[in-house]
Amino acid sequence: MSTSPRPETERPWKSPRDSSVTMAEIVLPSHANALGTIFGGRIVSWIDIAAAIAAGRHARRVVVTASIDALHFVAPVKVGHVVHIKAMVNYAGKTSMEIGVRVDSENQITGDTLHTATAYLTFVALDDQGRPSAVPEVRPESPEEKRRFDQAKLRRKSRIQLAEEMKEK
Repeated sequence: MSTSPRPETERPWKSPRDSSVTMAEIVLPSHANALGTIFGGRIVSWIDIAAAIAAGRHARRVVVTASIDALHFVAPVKVGHVVHIKAMVNYAGKTSMEIGVRVDSENQITGDTLHTATAYLTFVALDDQGRPSAVPEVRPESPEEKRRFDQAKLRRKSRIQLAEEMKEK
């Protein structure tokens, strides 16, 4: 865990890599539809689990899914393939965190891998009474982490704007 020496008024911080999660699952026949490809809901479930682990690592608290947005399926996943799910906290507000998740599938026979889905989820950390709780800041270090951080700030702004517009209606 990365932390900075800090005055008491400054929030603790962590690098995105401190929350990094990699999961692997094999696609079984029970996960598949009539076409022999995985049900989208199964992938969503795995995405949510990986993101929850990443958010929990960052917050070191109980976390709950607040939203899933920008979920894009870009390729089907076949029975027998291995699904690799990578999740990492991109940005943290006061009590919420955006987690980016990338899903790839691997054909174990050929070794070919294919990007199959990307998603962004928002999680909220909870205190012992179930109320939102403060989380550490995210301090990106690598150019890739900085790119993801900057893009996450833009998505957060859009989510807040959309929520305000929905309240007005």
